[in-house]
Amino acid sequence: MESNLLEGERVKHSLLKERVMIRIHDILVPTDFSEPAQAALQYAQALAQEFESRLHLLHVVPEPYVYPWGTELSSLPLGDLLTQAEEAAKERLAQLSRGMDALAGGTEFSTAIGPPVDRILDYVSQHRIDLIVMGTHGRGMVGHLLLGSVVERVIRRATVPVLTVHGAPGVRIKN
Repeated sequence: MESNLLEGERVKHSLLKERVMIRIHDILVPTDFSEPAQAALQYAQALAQEFESRLHLLHVVPEPYVYPWGTELSSLPLGDLLTQAEEAAKERLAQLSRGMDALAGGTEFSTAIGPPVDRILDYVSQHRIDLIVMGTHGRGMVGHLLLGSVVERVIRRATVPVLTVHGAPGVRIKN
């Protein structure tokens, strides 16, 4: 009886050793400050707390491609507009940081200017991100066809896993 018990413990120990543990050191949450992005941030915070990961928040200010001549925007210096938008994003990120719990792995906040998908993927490679957590608006087929989806393009091109969160008011994470 005792030898069977010891043998069972050895088998159990052997199975545990073979189990692979995935380590998530760095989690990225690209944010546009929307409700779905806020829901994604809540999920990412819970994951970062559980895995003791560093949490990265990134807001990308998209570069306007073309302003029609004759509009008010065409007379404004593009560089000034982008700088103002980036400064406003930094303020919003600072507001988010004040409302967040301290995480063992720490938190980083960044902004970038350019095509959102490209800047997100650049950030992933430059900061060795292990997981991307993104909110999705769920616009439906017509909105998706007309506007495309940053989330979908990130999923298709990312070299790391992407967790998508369909945000809605009242999304809560259980402790």
